[in-house]
Amino acid sequence: MSHHPESREAGVGSESPNLDFAGTTPYEDYVHADVLAHLQHPLSDDPGEMAFLVTTQVMELWFTVIVHEWETAGRALREDRLPVAMDALKRSVRELEALNASWRPLSQLTPTEFNAYRAALGEGSGFQSAMYRRMEFLLGEKSSSMLVPHRGAPRVHAELEKALHQPSLYDEVLGFLARRGHAVPRAVLERDLSQRYEPSAEVEAVWTEIYSGDRDADLARLGEALTDVGELVWRWRNDHLVATRRAMGAKTGTGGSAGVAWLEKRAVKNVFPELWTARSRV
Repeated sequence: MSHHPESREAGVGSESPNLDFAGTTPYEDYVHADVLAHLQHPLSDDPGEMAFLVTTQVMELWFTVIVHEWETAGRALREDRLPVAMDALKRSVRELEALNASWRPLSQLTPTEFNAYRAALGEGSGFQSAMYRRMEFLLGEKSSSMLVPHRGAPRVHAELEKALHQPSLYDEVLGFLARRGHAVPRAVLERDLSQRYEPSAEVEAVWTEIYSGDRDADLARLGEALTDVGELVWRWRNDHLVATRRAMGAKTGTGGSAGVAWLEKRAVKNVFPELWTARSRV
């Protein structure tokens, strides 16, 4: 029998929570908070590095759950289960909003503040994130060269290589539209899935038809859910660009990347391109 004073207060009929456990708490067993709280190993003496490190780790967790949602949505579309796919896409929109909010702790870093611990990053760079790469692959931004940094991690490399050759979320959407009777070109449906998705005038015409009529209201809602995703990914890329500009200007990025120039090129790209261009024709 426990002799903790808290356990006497939390007796039968008490409104107090149970505070006495034989081992770790059920909360710890489920969340592994202690593990998470000991994954930070700053490499400089600057107190600001902790915020940079934790924020980056939080972003990685959001990448993981968003990949899960988009894979769930893609699988549901392959099985013609539109409501399940829509639920996953809507959850991912809220998660993307939270991911984008993660920029706030870093959004006003000055060059002096960033330089205080930038050397600790060494050759490290965000473009080396395997989970972010899986996000990009699911958006149709395929590139075999992006597997190269992960050759030294066989499991991660194998997962990325598998994702490279699997249908993107948009590929699954277009296959679903074809099964619903829309004229998605065979060349699009049978394309090399390891290559970057390129816009198609015929796919644009499909979305124009969907948005112009009443018979495909559920497909128009799917288009809007995807547009929400595309908008938030665009905002993510722009927030990354602005934060980088403020912290380091036009200097070469960490890991030898092109820094701002590379981010600017990414920021102008539309996710699910025909969903944006079709609007001019409706």
